[in-house]
Order: sequence, then structure tokens, then C-alpha cells
Amino acid sequence: MTVQPKNPLHGIKLETIINELVAYYGWNDLGNKISINCFRDDPSIKSSLSFLRRTAWAREKVEKLYIKTFCSKKGNLSTTRSL
Repeated sequence: MTVQPKNPLHGIKLETIINELVAYYGWNDLGNKISINCFRDDPSIKSSLSFLRRTAWAREKVEKLYIKTFCSKKGNLSTTRSL
């Protein structure tokens, strides 16, 4: 695996990103922050993964929220992520 020091998401699975965002915000707040149906209408990890893998613009929004929420300005993950 190649090292990507400038990519804070390198090595983090999409499923992990969704699980951590849901644990932090909950489905309701996550659906308010990112207005996509897979977070608002009968949300589940499985349906979210399926939609986000097919829809680049939505995945980008989720990844940006994850970085904003859990990564420091230095590009390192916060203490919540390192547990």
C-alpha cells in the first residue's frame, strides 16, 4: 500500500466513515447536514453504502463532512478516530 500523507482518508473504509458520522451526529442530524434520501428516508448503513458507492457527488459531501468533523487542520485524525 502506498503512503499518502496528504490524504486524511487514506486507509479508511467508506463503511467506517458512515458509522462514525452516524455515531457522532445520528441519522437525523446527518440527514440535515447532507440532504440525501439515504440519510433521511429509512436510513441504514447498507443503503447508504450502496448509494454513496454509485454517486460521486454525494460521497464527496460525506467525505468532506468526515474530514471537517474528525480531522485536525494538520491532517491528522482527532482523538475520537484513534480509539
